[in-house]
Order: sequence, then structure tokens, then C-alpha cells
Amino acid sequence: MNPSSTPLHPVVHAVTERIRQRSQDSRRSYLDGVEQLRQRPRGADRMGCANVAHAFAAMPGDQRLRVVAERAPHLGIVTAYNDMLSAHQPYEGYPTLIRETALSLGATAQVAGGVPAMCDGVTQGFEGMEMSLFSRDTIAMATAIALSHDVYDAVLMLGICDKIVPGLLIGALHFGHLPCVFVPAGPMGSGLSNSDKAKVREQAAQGLVGREELMAAEQAAYHSPGTCTFYGTANSNQMLLQAMGLHLPGAAFVPPNTPLREALTRAAVGTALELRRDRRNQPIGVQVDERCIVNAMIALLATGGSTNHLIHWVAVARAAGILIDWGDFSELSGVVPLLARVYPNGSADVNQFEAAGGPGFVIRELIDAGLMHDTQAVHEGGLRAQAQRPVISGAALTYQPTAAASTDESVLRGAAAPFSPTGGLKLLTGNLGRAVIKVSAVPEDRHVIEAPARVFDSQEALQAAFKAGELDRDVIAVVRFQGPQANGMPELHKLTPPLAVLQGKGYRVALVTDGRMSGASGKVPAAIHVSPEALAGGPLARVRDGDLLRLDAVAGTLEALVDDADWAAREPAQRDPARAAAHGRGLGRELFAGMRRHVVSAEQGACTWL
Repeated sequence: MNPSSTPLHPVVHAVTERIRQRSQDSRRSYLDGVEQLRQRPRGADRMGCANVAHAFAAMPGDQRLRVVAERAPHLGIVTAYNDMLSAHQPYEGYPTLIRETALSLGATAQVAGGVPAMCDGVTQGFEGMEMSLFSRDTIAMATAIALSHDVYDAVLMLGICDKIVPGLLIGALHFGHLPCVFVPAGPMGSGLSNSDKAKVREQAAQGLVGREELMAAEQAAYHSPGTCTFYGTANSNQMLLQAMGLHLPGAAFVPPNTPLREALTRAAVGTALELRRDRRNQPIGVQVDERCIVNAMIALLATGGSTNHLIHWVAVARAAGILIDWGDFSELSGVVPLLARVYPNGSADVNQFEAAGGPGFVIRELIDAGLMHDTQAVHEGGLRAQAQRPVISGAALTYQPTAAASTDESVLRGAAAPFSPTGGLKLLTGNLGRAVIKVSAVPEDRHVIEAPARVFDSQEALQAAFKAGELDRDVIAVVRFQGPQANGMPELHKLTPPLAVLQGKGYRVALVTDGRMSGASGKVPAAIHVSPEALAGGPLARVRDGDLLRLDAVAGTLEALVDDADWAAREPAQRDPARAAAHGRGLGRELFAGMRRHVVSAEQGACTWL
């Protein structure tokens, strides 16, 4: 049901209904489990005396009295704090702030547990990146361990970055009987512009600047607490959570260590308690329904967000008993307009996006255009209330309507005059498998690339060929054995500068890979997440150097233009045993062997727990 004056778009309605029908049995089973857990007595009343004593032994006596004898609400905190991640460093003081606020509201709170949080920016191009994707399910499991003590009435989730938010959300949905509020910490201030940073990286790839100049540029871009300011996975996580109603309105991009950020964090405590007291039929497992998942998909498309979410939100949906696939994303992309231009989908950073109107503007425009469901949210007023901006008036947190018009139409536009009538995401199918491509930043004359293949089994091999001048021609680079089973499906950001250099020289180039790019391919056409992956017998293993390939983002095809009989007769290439062994050991990679064996395909969410 869409209460705005504009009826829900028929494609949005059809996709939502298709997902609902497809998920009918799994969703019913999930909700039955949620309801069973909701009907139990509260933890401190249900558990044995020794169990209760252990749970609250470290609390001051008056707080133990409050939670045990007075039956006051008890909040759990799951935190991804560490001070390696600039985005998560501000969380250091949040538990104290939350406990103080809970006590002032007649409740108690404990840190239920911490979850690991790694920075892809640190591990990019190195061995640690091969554990990055699997860290999502590790975080989900750590969330489950934190909440397994089963004494909490509601939960506050502290996490922002790439795999952390999907992992926390998957874990929370396995405790779907609990109300949950996600608490962000905000972006760092704008530093060196993303476009200037990209130019220096391309110059470094050509040897035109040295390590000293490159280091200075990188440190000018990444310089303080808060999320990185480009619109990658971390910041699009926050956009998706706003569109799902799991944040307070306007919470996503308020800077850290400011009075407004502190006020929003305190207000999140009160919201969690309201959800617990009122119940409002709104534990997280009920709130995150088919409409909520579709809203997240639409928000991703409308803002040109990270392609990683085509993996992560499939897994998130599965955790709630909801089944989605890339065809759903692609069909929605055909009708959802592109409203934002934020790097790498444009030149602006996330602070400029927020200043122009931010998530609240996007959500209001989409609801009013009949392109988003007005669903439940953790706060009163449903999702439409997300179209507000928080302000401090005196000492109180209040909300004002988001501006009627964008303050910078080079960054953010309304649904009536978008940057593009479609979301810029395409599903590609053909004899090379199923893949996705983000074309919102790709020049139109590069939406179709037909060129000979050059095949690599590692990103290092491609970089070596580039440095040797072997790629100075029209070429489609195939980088295979980069899928979840092979080596954990690392992001291949290190390939963007050399491929951008080749494209800048006028060559027609593209990338085809079973690895990830996160949307960082920018202006270079990249067919990513190719499924099935090469190690699982996928067709990329049949490609040979010199094969003519065609990537057609207009028609939605990905083809090797090879005689059918020849193609069928080819033996799939095998991964080099020494390389396979190297990917499986060192820096803790041995511990993830089970995940590599059991992980499902990228289109199924790269889940290790199914």
C-alpha cells in the first residue's frame, strides 16, 4: 500500500509481488519462528538464578536490582568499534553514552559483544582482502554469539562499513524477535576531491608521479575520523539503512563528534525503548519484509550505490526468509531514475550529497513518484518521516522537513528531472554466464565493447602486462579464478587505474571477472560477479587469449563470439595448483577454508551458512 497521491509504479508492484510469492514458504517459516520467540517471558524471568547472576554480575548493584527485580527494559549493544577503521573510531565512547542515556530513561544497557571489522582500503590488493567477503558472515556469527545470552529486550547496532552493516543485519535478522536500531557515526570532512585523487592514482600507474606524491594525495583524501567520503559500500550501506527505516531520520551523514551526532545517538536509545515498550508489531524480523527489501534495492539504484550490495542484500533478504535475485534488481533499474551523482558515479563527495538534500530528499522523491513503499520504520511516522532533517533547537533534538528542491542539481535531482531515467545497473547474460555492470558512470559510447580477450588468472598478472605495454590496444581483460570459492572474491580496485589509463589513450577496453569491483570501475565498462565462477566450472574457464568477446550493456548480453561446437568442446582451464595453495594459506586464510568450500554463488548472496 502506498499512501501518497501517486499510485505505486506497476513494475515496483510487480517485482514486490513476485518476491512475495517466491518467498511465501520461507517467509512464513521465518515469521513463525519470530513469533515463537516473541511469546516467551523476558530473559531475566525465564532463566535460572545462576544464569541471571552470571549475566549481570558486572553491573552495579542498583542496576542489577533495576533489571532483575524491577523488570526494567534491558538493551544490548553490538559494536564493531576499533580504531583501525576511521569510520568506527568514533564508536569508542558510544557504550558509555548509551548506558548513561538508558539509565536516565529508566532502563539498563550492556555491551553484548563486539564484532570484527576490517578495512578494505587497508587490505586492497593484498592477501587480507581475500578474507573480506567472508568477514560479513563472520560478523553475522559474532552478532549471534553476542545476542545468544538472550537477556536483551532490544538492541542497538553500531557499525558502518562495507561488510560490517550487512553482517550485523544478517545477525540481527536471526534474532528477528528483537527490536533493533542501527546507530551510525558519520563521514569525515571533505579532503582532496575524489576526482583529483583518481588522477594522481592514474599518474602513478603510468610512473608519472612517485610514491611520495601518491602518499601525499592519499593522506589528503583520508585524513580524519569518519567514513571515507566517496559513495562506496560503506556510505551506500547508510543510504540503504535509511531507506529501510532502520536509522533515525537524517542520521546517516551527520559528522562524528558533533552535538547533533551525540543527540541522534541518545535519541536512538529512546527509540529502541519505545519499540520494546510499544511493541508496535515491529521487531526487526517483522519490519524487514518484502517491501522493505525492495526499498533498499530502489535506494541503491536511485543513488548509483555499490555493486557489492547485489551480493550483500541477497544475503540479507535470505536471512529474513525473502528470496531475491539479480533479475529483480535489473527490472527495477529499468524504471528507477538516477537521482544522485556521487563519486565514483560523479565528482561530488558524500558531504556534498548530504548538503544538497541527502537521503531524506531521495526517499521523499521516490515515495512521491510512486517508486518506493511507505513502510514501517523504527521511528513514528513510517518511512515518509525519513524525509526530515534533524536539528538541535535549544537543547532538544527536533526535525524539519527536507528542502523541497535540491540545493545543488549537479549532485542531486528530483524524480521529475533525473540524471537518467534508469538506475544504471544492468544484468548481463550469455554464454559467459550471468554478470552485472554498473553503467551510470560509463560514457554511452562505451556501453558496447567488442574486442579480443586477454586472459589472466590474477590481478597481478594484468598489472604486469600493463606495465610491459602488452595491453596498449583494444582489449577485454578477463580476470578469472577470483570468485568466492577460489579466493574469497576480493575487490579488484587496483585494476581501475591501469584500465582507465588505457581507455584514456583511446583504446576500447573492458573488464570481465568473477571477482568484485564495488562500483570502483568508474568509467571503465566492467562485467563483474560473473556466475558461475571459473573454479565452479563457469564459462570464464573456457575463454582463451584472442577470443572475440562482446560486452553489450544496451542489449544486456555477455558473449564469447566463438563457434558453438568449438566452445562446447573446450576443456575448462584449471587453476594453477601452486596459486591455489598460495590463496589458501598465510595471514589466517587457512581458517576460512570451510567457507571457501561451502560458499554459494555470488547471485545467491555468497552465503556460507545456507
